[in-house]
Amino acid sequence: MNSDKYEAFLLAADYGSLTAAAEELGYTQSGITRMIQSLEAEAGFRLFVRAKKGVQLTENGRRLMPYFREISRNMQIITQISTDISGVAQGSISIGSCYSIAAGWLPGLIKGFQSLYPGISINLRENGNEALLRYLSDRSVDLCFCMEPEMKELDWIPLFQDELVAWVPAAHPAAEKGYLAIADLEKEAFIHTQPDQDTEIDRFFKQSGITPDVRFTTLNAYTTYNMVAAGLGISLDQSLRSRNWAGNVVQLPLKPRRFESFGIAVPSLGSASPATRSFIQYVRESMSSYPLFSKPAEDNIKK
Repeated sequence: MNSDKYEAFLLAADYGSLTAAAEELGYTQSGITRMIQSLEAEAGFRLFVRAKKGVQLTENGRRLMPYFREISRNMQIITQISTDISGVAQGSISIGSCYSIAAGWLPGLIKGFQSLYPGISINLRENGNEALLRYLSDRSVDLCFCMEPEMKELDWIPLFQDELVAWVPAAHPAAEKGYLAIADLEKEAFIHTQPDQDTEIDRFFKQSGITPDVRFTTLNAYTTYNMVAAGLGISLDQSLRSRNWAGNVVQLPLKPRRFESFGIAVPSLGSASPATRSFIQYVRESMSSYPLFSKPAEDNIKK
């Protein structure tokens, strides 16, 4: 049960490069080329065309991509179930995560899981909520750590609630008060991290009706944090993100306070692989060992 040729196709499509796919799978480029040619022979048409900096999918290749992804996923599940029956925990998990969880919590969680399941490899993809939902829709990840999605067809496992907080320079007047009034957000120069990506910040402004005076935008929260430290403005983020950061920045609760529900979104728990189910179980059992969060989530699963 070898899924390498499907993995080669998917990686080449994702990276736009046969060389990158070969490096990922540990093959030579010629080996990857033969795999792609084998798939093309089976399909009866070209799947890729050469581009200036690599390869691009043909229209037929794009149409087949979700089916090849499903074949690859099912073959991995078969392998995992077989090894599980044999008493050997092996497999792989592809995890999508919002940035705050990936930076503030997942490293320790993955380390603990790996100590119990060293035969299970983990591929982590960080992005905003909007992109994470696309990953779930096309099954390019097995699960996502994210804010509660609006897509009702996903299985949702709530884990905790984290507080949305303000970042202000240490000399800011609000630092002495110990909070930042939500209405004051419209009176300050604002630094917006990843605007229009359905982030926690985007949702907050949409729901509160606040229109910030956005002077700067960034793609990276740590860049935003340092811009706040330099006195260029204020910003918002989840409290989990900057727990281990140090700088000339004060983190303040909003008034009124604001919390977001975070958890695990899965395309379907019923069809999840053994490795994925083991990871989810480990996460839920480990929550009490991570006193990081502002408010606990209800202990249930919503579909």
